[in-house]
Amino acid sequence: MVCKWCESEEAIVSPESAYWELPDGTRAVEIKEVPSVKCPSCSMIYVEEDLIGEIEEQMMLINTRNLPKEFTFEDLMEQPRLLKKNYFNL
Repeated sequence: MVCKWCESEEAIVSPESAYWELPDGTRAVEIKEVPSVKCPSCSMIYVEEDLIGEIEEQMMLINTRNLPKEFTFEDLMEQPRLLKKNYFNL
């Protein structure tokens, strides 16, 4: 895998914690085991844009009041959706 920051080919996929603000801005949560890119060459750890989009969309479609302060990525993606799709995303 190629690091988007330093272009090293040593980057790997690694489950990492990420902190996210809920769409309504009421609080932040910790999402554990988010598939992330970790680069040993430049020490960057980041979540790729397409996965950020998936997380953001899921947050828009679920009842975030039911979320605890911390949970896994898998737990987030398994939450039942209130809407079938995000009608705000054109």
